[in-house]
Amino acid sequence: MNLNRVKDEDKLELCRKYYYGGFFALPFLWFVNVFWFFKQAFIRPAFEQQQQIKSYIIKSLVGCILWTAVLVTWMTIFQLYRAEWGEVADNMSFIIPKGIA
Repeated sequence: MNLNRVKDEDKLELCRKYYYGGFFALPFLWFVNVFWFFKQAFIRPAFEQQQQIKSYIIKSLVGCILWTAVLVTWMTIFQLYRAEWGEVADNMSFIIPKGIA
């Protein structure tokens, strides 16, 4: 999508939708939101909706970083303690590894 062809009001609406979409367990939308709208929010000359877009971009970036930190922490803990958790961890796994390495 070429954002240069989209009206500023539509950019704000799209940015808002991606921001709220990230709350529905889709934090990848926050990353896409930051990636797409960073230039509009921080580099482009000032326009009426820029402050609102900037707000959504900052919030999306914080949400993406926090979600990534939580996900990496969970994956690390699960990998380190999966064998100790026994059947509980096996029930959470899609693929059950054989034995302990």
